[in-house]
Amino acid sequence: MSPSPDTPKTAVVLVHGAWHGAWCWRRVLPLLRGAGVEAHAVTLTGVGERAHLLSLAVDLHTHIQDVFGLVEAEELQRIVLVGHSYAGVVVTGVADRLQRERPGCLAHLVYLDAAVPYPGDSWSSHHSAETKQARADAAKPSGGLSFPPPDAKLFGLEGSDRDWVNRRQTPQPYRLYQQPLDFDAALVNAVPRTFIDCTSPALRHHRSRARARAPRTRLAGAGVGHRARPDGERTAGPGRDAAGHPPRFRRLKAPPWHSAWTASTCCARRPCCG
Repeated sequence: MSPSPDTPKTAVVLVHGAWHGAWCWRRVLPLLRGAGVEAHAVTLTGVGERAHLLSLAVDLHTHIQDVFGLVEAEELQRIVLVGHSYAGVVVTGVADRLQRERPGCLAHLVYLDAAVPYPGDSWSSHHSAETKQARADAAKPSGGLSFPPPDAKLFGLEGSDRDWVNRRQTPQPYRLYQQPLDFDAALVNAVPRTFIDCTSPALRHHRSRARARAPRTRLAGAGVGHRARPDGERTAGPGRDAAGHPPRFRRLKAPPWHSAWTASTCCARRPCCG
């Protein structure tokens, strides 16, 4: 059945992980747009080409507003919202706000190997004590302003790809690292969602968190690293659980862009963006 002419076109909004910017989707956007998909990539305040805006005032709510502001400025009526890694926290906050202020706008929420928070969680909630301390120590030279990016070799990159990412990464605002996110879980849970699990290597705390929220659901998987690569195969499971209820995370029905964002060749490892 053809969509009604009154049905708004669905756009894809891509949100990057820590230390990155919209630049990390450079190889993905042409694939989406080439498939006829309207696609937008936002750069969060304080990183990427917006690094000059870094200040102690930049926090999680700043980044949520960045994404919400793009949706408003582009007058998007219907979106699929994709968050990678750290941005899983951001897109959860955006989803909560869209559900309150723009009901019907959010068609699907995609966690691309991303953090999946509970209400009251922060980005750091499921990191080890050692990781938390290391990042706190790394932020001290800047007075708590930011912490520097790791070498991209830790993402599994080599050669020109490693050099490309190392040139472009910028320090991550620190204030938001342990900042909790309050949201209405019922509102967010009402949105169809997919978790794309990059498995080689795997970010175990991301995967276990997603599975804890949908224990009867096989999540979409890609046999690639934390920054997905084009050779991954993807699988997804049943649409309903044993009781016949929709799972909290659902399979995304292979639109033309389903394999496009997993063709990103940015980087491939942890505990960096996660």
